[in-house]
Amino acid sequence: MNNPTVITIGRQFGSGGRLIGQRLSELLSIPFYDNKLISLAAEKSGFAQDVFAAADERPANSFLYSAAASAYPLGAQFINGFSLPINDQLFLLQSSLIREFAQAGACVIIGRCADYVLREHPHLLSVFIYAPIGDRISRAVKEYDMPREKIQETIEKIDRQRAAYHNYYADTHWGKAGSYRLSIDSSLLGAEKTAELLAEVARKML
Repeated sequence: MNNPTVITIGRQFGSGGRLIGQRLSELLSIPFYDNKLISLAAEKSGFAQDVFAAADERPANSFLYSAAASAYPLGAQFINGFSLPINDQLFLLQSSLIREFAQAGACVIIGRCADYVLREHPHLLSVFIYAPIGDRISRAVKEYDMPREKIQETIEKIDRQRAAYHNYYADTHWGKAGSYRLSIDSSLLGAEKTAELLAEVARKML
């Protein structure tokens, strides 16, 4: 790709957003970043990966330090003498990594406020993937082997966590159309066709 188009994908749980992002990266032959951000952040910081995994896409219960993200090196645990919660440290680490990936070239990044972190990137395509609750329940049962008992409650809880995380660190609102360049109901075309559509949009940004 001539221009380093970076595609960020926010998603409702069970909408197929991760699958769409992965397929999109294959269609465009560009890197895909999701859970890899956790392992890389843990490696950079020295924390155990499972510690960061437990804090992933969950807001901290402390003062917001995200505005200082670019001013401090990876692994910094203190700002002005105050210790940062694990959630804030993970956000700072992942934000630095996200900027590194975007600077290196075109890529697809899932969640983790990447759309906000890269809001000034000149070739950013921020996307939000959603779907009706019935479709998301079916996908969760089929792909994640989740029991149907209280499954809707679980899906809605995960969405609330993602929304709280995004709204805590960003000044945009998770899932709101105006916060993204493109919002798509994945149930209309299915994951494969949705990925193909996004690939065409990305190519037109060249």
